[in-house]
Amino acid sequence: MDYLFYLRLIGLTAGTLVYLFLIALILGHRRPRLFERLLFFLMLSLFLVYAGGLLEINARLQYGTPSEATRALHTSLMTLGEMFLPGLLVFTVLVYSRQINPRRNLPWACYVLVLIASVAPIVAVAGEIVIMRRYPSLSFAWKFFAVAEGMQPIDSFLLIVMIMASACESFALSRRLSEVNDRRFFQWLTVSAVLVCIPLSLREGIGTLAPVRSEAMLVATIFAGVLPGAILIYFSLRHNFLEFGAQRNLVYALSGTFLALLYLALVRRVSGWLEGVLPPEATASILLFVLIFLFEPLERVIGPALHRAHQARFGRMQKLAVELQERARHGELEPLVAHAEQRIRVELGLAALRISIPRDPRWKPLEAPGGLGHAVQVPLVQDGKVIGLLEAASTGSYLTGETTASLEFLAEQLPAMVDLCRLIEEKLRLERELAERERLALLGQMAASVSHNLRNPLSSMKTVLQVQLENPNLPVDVRRDCALVVTEIDRMNAKLTQLLHFAKPSVNGHRAGATALAKQTAILFRHDAERRNVRLEFDQPPEGISVMASEDALSEVLSNLIVNAIEAQPNGGRVRVGLARHADRLEILVEDDGPGISQELRSKIFQPFFTTKATGTGLGLSIVARRVAEMGGTIACESPLKNGKGTRFRLTLPLAEGEAR
Repeated sequence: MDYLFYLRLIGLTAGTLVYLFLIALILGHRRPRLFERLLFFLMLSLFLVYAGGLLEINARLQYGTPSEATRALHTSLMTLGEMFLPGLLVFTVLVYSRQINPRRNLPWACYVLVLIASVAPIVAVAGEIVIMRRYPSLSFAWKFFAVAEGMQPIDSFLLIVMIMASACESFALSRRLSEVNDRRFFQWLTVSAVLVCIPLSLREGIGTLAPVRSEAMLVATIFAGVLPGAILIYFSLRHNFLEFGAQRNLVYALSGTFLALLYLALVRRVSGWLEGVLPPEATASILLFVLIFLFEPLERVIGPALHRAHQARFGRMQKLAVELQERARHGELEPLVAHAEQRIRVELGLAALRISIPRDPRWKPLEAPGGLGHAVQVPLVQDGKVIGLLEAASTGSYLTGETTASLEFLAEQLPAMVDLCRLIEEKLRLERELAERERLALLGQMAASVSHNLRNPLSSMKTVLQVQLENPNLPVDVRRDCALVVTEIDRMNAKLTQLLHFAKPSVNGHRAGATALAKQTAILFRHDAERRNVRLEFDQPPEGISVMASEDALSEVLSNLIVNAIEAQPNGGRVRVGLARHADRLEILVEDDGPGISQELRSKIFQPFFTTKATGTGLGLSIVARRVAEMGGTIACESPLKNGKGTRFRLTLPLAEGEAR
């Protein structure tokens, strides 16, 4: 049955090329993950099985009766591949299942199955080798080396069990996965596993049925074994399964190489067929020369396909750029950068991607995971200036030219997106600030109205009480009550004043002497501090320092901070006020030795009306934060400082013109 012989040759050739193609694809997209390593060795085992069978059938075509050396070589290749195939098959599927769902605990029977599938063939081969050497008369031992019909497994029953176990796990994966293409892949993989098991089972015999060891069943087994590899190639290239499809240049190179090898094999085969008519060299020269006339037809066929592929890739990059442009209109730079990193990495199938705006010199250059890939840096340039850096790392040995060109295209678009994002962010900030000012203006009007309507009656009440206190005949208990009411009226006036300060924005843009103002404020509160047994220290800088701020606003800030520091130490302590120049900023420190502020409270102390004092209004630190922001500065709270105690408020304010060094 010559046609079955040639079908077998075609099947073995297809299987060898399919699994060799996958080996090259995995090597080009290598990752430091267990699954990729197992998949590589699984493909290598299948390649050895098909390559051994192809070597055996070609040796029969070439020599008729292969030599012992050739027979030993192809038998060793097939035996080596079949030895590790069962264990690698089930272990690879289980590892991928665990990778999809790390929380899933596999039953102990799975690990026992993997152990048996991995160890049993190796032990069997080793045992048969020893038996054959010591007891040559045992002819059955030769079945492990003289592979019957070129495709006889070492232990077909074990292989069938492993394939069925893998099919069950693949079917379970197809039910759990959410991605449509991933589900379809495992559905087809399950079908192909069943199709492989059918001819294998028939060849070995099912139950009481006799084995069917025909050439047709062997050919069916060979072609069925090619199906899983063909399915993996299809989903990798068409649907980017495992992100293998991102390596288009590698795919084109491998395809071209395999076509060239097939053509050379055809040239050699035709040369042998025509050897009686033409010398083999002449036939080979003619067939190779024919390629010159095939260039133009091939270009007409391949050129449009490559052009469409390039247009599709460029279209995806343009679509991605439009998506990022829309994201930039939200006006938030950090979320834009994070979204761009994630989308570009997924779209281009990269191992890692980082966008730095601006580039932080303290960061180490981006590297591929495990050091297995290649990294590239593309500067982000705007108006001739580098504003950032785009770094990308591949999982393969090199970033393809197509991927690099896509990165350069996106790097040209990103600066404009960043500029747009910052402009919108600034616009939104100004709108929020305007809305806040309008709210405060309304609050100020309300506060002024409330203050006006309350202060007049309070002033009248205070006047009446003060007149009564001047009466020498006033009873002692009435005098004490009147004095208490006067004190409470003063406290209510102070709170009304603080409410007005909170609602009324300060007027900045003037030059204020920070050193003199801080010293004056410290002197003003020194007597009050001594009365409370608190030592107030002022670290005066060697020279005067001026800032762009209102003197009233700066005095209000310092007064609130110093008063809070003094009141935080009812049993006495120390308050330190210090000033220092740092480049174009003035740093003001107000420290105390009080009990400190917990982390939970530190996030609330600048909120309006939040206070821990029984008689506080909760507006002091809110006024401080507002005034500092109006002056273009920052304020931060650090606590505790030492031994779980102490608080430090750190203010930074812009220096006045001519003060920066």
